[in-house]
Amino acid sequence: MDYHIGQKISGHITGIKPYGAFVVLDDHVQGLIHISECKTGVVRALKNELKIGQKVVVTVLDIEQYNNKISLSLRQDDIMVKQGLHKKNTSLRKHFWTNNVLNYGFDPIASLRDEWVTEALNRIGR
Repeated sequence: MDYHIGQKISGHITGIKPYGAFVVLDDHVQGLIHISECKTGVVRALKNELKIGQKVVVTVLDIEQYNNKISLSLRQDDIMVKQGLHKKNTSLRKHFWTNNVLNYGFDPIASLRDEWVTEALNRIGR
């Protein structure tokens, strides 16, 4: 997959569900625009905002490397213009498979393993 976060891509809407719209980006890749990323403000029904077959230019918000899911946005440009951040391939947020802020992942779990084993053994009376 040759896409990256912040990239602008054109595609067309292939399906609309209550939670979002599916966009075909090329012959092998499809992404999802979540309802919250369709426009700034409240969206009551996506079928009133988007139509199947409609061509759209979307911004890549996230790429899940493990299952090749792509999160897309139609409103990202609106937000960046309002905040004065409108530059080529700039993204306001970047997602990670693990949460770097909360320090989730295997290293913190491994460092707590001995403490958890001791606590569990104490609970069962060993």
